[in-house]
Amino acid sequence: MPVGDLGYADASDELDAIIAELEGGVIDVDLLEVRLRRAVEIVEELDRRIRGARDRVGSLLPRLEAVGQDPAREDEGR
Repeated sequence: MPVGDLGYADASDELDAIIAELEGGVIDVDLLEVRLRRAVEIVEELDRRIRGARDRVGSLLPRLEAVGQDPAREDEGR
């Protein structure tokens, strides 16, 4: 399954499984390259998603902060 089709949690779980397999130390050399390529794909995809989420949250924070700074609302309290 393409990494982009996986949910974040599923991709993270697959990466954890690959890491555990690699750390186990008993892996066929041919399979080692396949697993490492898949791990790199997953890491790149998760990094892309995290950066995207950080950017989206960063653009929302000023809007959230502006809600409490409405000058018209300050005059109502006086």
